[in-house]
Amino acid sequence: MKLVIFGATGTVGRQVVQQALEEGYTVTAFARNPAKLNLQHPQISFVQGDVMDSQAVESAISGQDAVVCVLGSGKQLTSTIRSEGTQQIIQAMEKVGVRRLICQSTLGAGDSWGNLDFYWKYIMFGFILRKVFADHERQEALVQNSNLDWTIVRPRAFIDGPRTGKYRHSFPGTDRSITLKISRADVADFILKQLSDQSSFYQTPSLSY
Repeated sequence: MKLVIFGATGTVGRQVVQQALEEGYTVTAFARNPAKLNLQHPQISFVQGDVMDSQAVESAISGQDAVVCVLGSGKQLTSTIRSEGTQQIIQAMEKVGVRRLICQSTLGAGDSWGNLDFYWKYIMFGFILRKVFADHERQEALVQNSNLDWTIVRPRAFIDGPRTGKYRHSFPGTDRSITLKISRADVADFILKQLSDQSSFYQTPSLSY
């Protein structure tokens, strides 16, 4: 399978790239500075570009079998790159006829709000990360209103740790027994598993330990 990854140099993106190569995917890594990956592999190619450049995005997506969007804004708490970049990706996919999209969002969006505790609801997403959370919600709306075969993955707070493959997912929005933590490596593991799982089409699985 040919796979293009947007946000390839981010903390989760790096994991997706590495694990995809280990599993035999042909990977295109799209980033402003793909050299940050410091990676050589016969199955990877690099595209240096801005996700807001529609021509660059369209060129990277053309001929692919699937798209993974793990865009992040780093420490910029007012950035709208997730929603605006995802819109560019969706438009390009619909134009060139690539249908499969896996998009990383966040636990708390949509009907998963009830999974969060007081701290995440009212201090982090209610105040400190309010604009970041709003951008995730705009991003999800764009994906859900597209004509693509999409899956939105909603992981909880990222931590360092190994790829265990042992985590909870697709739990109801009323479940408060989760830890609200997940390793970046396991987020990547789950994202890649969705690529061959048609039962995840048009679903928004949550992800946590």
